[in-house]
Amino acid sequence: MSRDAEVIVIARGAEEVMRPLTLPDENREWHQCFVPVDGGFDAWIVEFWRLNWHGLLAHLESLPWPDPHSVQVLVHDQDDDCFGLWMMYDGRLVEVPLPRTRREPWPGHSVSGVLSRTDRRPAGPPGADAGPLGPDRPPAV
Repeated sequence: MSRDAEVIVIARGAEEVMRPLTLPDENREWHQCFVPVDGGFDAWIVEFWRLNWHGLLAHLESLPWPDPHSVQVLVHDQDDDCFGLWMMYDGRLVEVPLPRTRREPWPGHSVSGVLSRTDRRPAGPPGADAGPLGPDRPPAV
């Protein structure tokens, strides 16, 4: 199944830990490789094209991070309104609840479920005037 998802890993001093994930490995469930982000950041990014990365978060969780408290994993599935954030707590990658968002499971279509903004104005029927802000632009608070 074709399914786009982007994952960004940020982790201080983790070059050695992430190096194997930048190389192809037939033993992994997923075949895409992380790419270091240029500019001196301790960050790596990968884009998945298929729904084949089920074991990624558990794999990342199991790595020997030099500074586990700095590990942040950002996930954006193609139907998400924004990136979700996972951080290490007590040795586990846990999703950090973001204000004004809700994650709904979508088995068979998404690894992480769909993350929606709850503060969006609902779109009206097709062709309806959404006003000057448009259907996806909430008013400034």
